[in-house]
Amino acid sequence: MLLPPYKYPCIHITLFTQSTSSNYNTHQRTMATQFLKSLLLLSTLTLTISAEYTGFVGTIDPKSIGIKHKKTLSHFRFYWHEVFSGENPTSVRIIPALPKYNTTTTFGSVGIFDNALTVGPEVYSKVVGKAEGLFASTSQTQLDLLLIFNFALTQGKYNGSTITFTGRSPLSEKVRELPIVGGSGVFKFATGYIESRTLSFDPQTRNNTVQFDVYIYY
Repeated sequence: MLLPPYKYPCIHITLFTQSTSSNYNTHQRTMATQFLKSLLLLSTLTLTISAEYTGFVGTIDPKSIGIKHKKTLSHFRFYWHEVFSGENPTSVRIIPALPKYNTTTTFGSVGIFDNALTVGPEVYSKVVGKAEGLFASTSQTQLDLLLIFNFALTQGKYNGSTITFTGRSPLSEKVRELPIVGGSGVFKFATGYIESRTLSFDPQTRNNTVQFDVYIYY
């Protein structure tokens, strides 16, 4: 792709013949200074053209994609209900743990989930979205999970918007933190973090209810 024509600064060098060496030296210094200034201007212009006319990048007005200049800090509270048992589990291990760690840290196991998000800790509470993602046991010494998931919301002005999280979740800790790495819809360019707390856990089925406090800046 050809760049549009640009007018580059012209550098004119004029030779002066003077009768005295002092006058000649003064003109030499003056011309050298002008020459350096012209080179600096030319290099600045060249860099600007290279940055702005690459063919695949440009600046836009944030309002054109629905981004407000003033950001909002909000706190959301959700509860997820993870079910491993029964005929219709919402969480499934698709890769088993390595035999050596099968009954200790479940190291190496990978699973996916599609858990309901509700406004209360009860399973019959109003459903306001889904938690969709995957988990992997990534520690040989303790129960740590790598989590990558979305909260896909379905209510009110948040319907169709998502919040994306990823990070380390040490299950032995009472409160776990995960960073918010982005979002879509209302939550474009979102940042922040979540705190998760396990409210109930069945050691036989591994079914659990977890409270999520979401602190999001968008």
